[in-house]
Amino acid sequence: MAVADFAAVAQRVLPAEVWDFIAGGSGAELTLAANRAALDRIGLVPRVLAGASGCDTEAALPGAPTAAMPVAVAPMAYQQLAHEDGELATARAAAAAGVPFALSMLSSRPIESVTALGGITWFQLYCLRDRGATAELVVRAEEAGCAALVVTVDVPRMARRLRDLRNGFALPTDVAAANLDPASVAETHDRRPGVSAVAEHTARAFAAGLSWDDISMLRERTRLPLIVKGLLDPRDAALAADLGADAVVVSNHGGRQLDSAVAAVDMLPAVREATPARCRVLLDSGVRGGTDVLKALVLGASGVLLGRPALWGLAAGGEAGVRQVLDLLAVELRSALELAGCADLDAVRLLTARVPDARTYGGGVR
Repeated sequence: MAVADFAAVAQRVLPAEVWDFIAGGSGAELTLAANRAALDRIGLVPRVLAGASGCDTEAALPGAPTAAMPVAVAPMAYQQLAHEDGELATARAAAAAGVPFALSMLSSRPIESVTALGGITWFQLYCLRDRGATAELVVRAEEAGCAALVVTVDVPRMARRLRDLRNGFALPTDVAAANLDPASVAETHDRRPGVSAVAEHTARAFAAGLSWDDISMLRERTRLPLIVKGLLDPRDAALAADLGADAVVVSNHGGRQLDSAVAAVDMLPAVREATPARCRVLLDSGVRGGTDVLKALVLGASGVLLGRPALWGLAAGGEAGVRQVLDLLAVELRSALELAGCADLDAVRLLTARVPDARTYGGGVR
């Protein structure tokens, strides 16, 4: 009946350690919980007598000027863990829903097999220590027909995800990062007590010293719209825009990186204010339903990235499960818009929201 219902279904059908890998956060999972709490405490102020009957949810997103709703499926690694069809099923469902699908660099299916399905595909990139391999992936994404490049900047290394450490999590032998050299990812299958094999791999493979020079390099190297994902500080968003980013994603990696990082939605208004209008602002982390999408729009986002719920649907029923999640999200969004007095997304600018004490402090609180 609701997008959030799929969590319980997914937990029932997945192995416990796979559920933990998908559902878990870093450290004490404070930021994981904060994302949801922050969205829940936002109050919308609806308009009435607006003549809204039936709602148009069409939106413009990077590389997708006519998305069916202001939503893209977020990049998530190793989707074959959730279902044997993996990213192919999720991409087909996103195409059927008319929304972009962001393919993770660590996907269990190659770029070319996903773009061949004909939907709108964004390619998500982590910068590798091997800068040549990073450049090759950008070329592959362009040649395969990807519509945008999403560079994730909040993972200089993978945080301590205690569920994975306690499970000694490793990938099964039939799941691997299909876009990388097989020899370079072999260690992701090595199971050891108290060790996350996936985290060990990223510590060796990812560029820990990522800087703004890397963003400049990517901007110069690609003709694709450039989306910088993983920003919380408005100053970083402004820098990304200055360097030519077409969009930024306000995100704390779904609570999976710095624990005690601020909830993403709490920083959304300040990021929007600091970012020029030509640069779209998207929200990621904690979105679970249509009213969450509306809240993000009211606070200045052009759209959202939907993460874990897509994987819940994938686990529950493959492509059909993801389709149902996205269909329900569309129903919930249209209902929220109509009840708020909005006939279309343009009318959202007339709405307001109450965000209790969404202040930040610095330089020593006196």
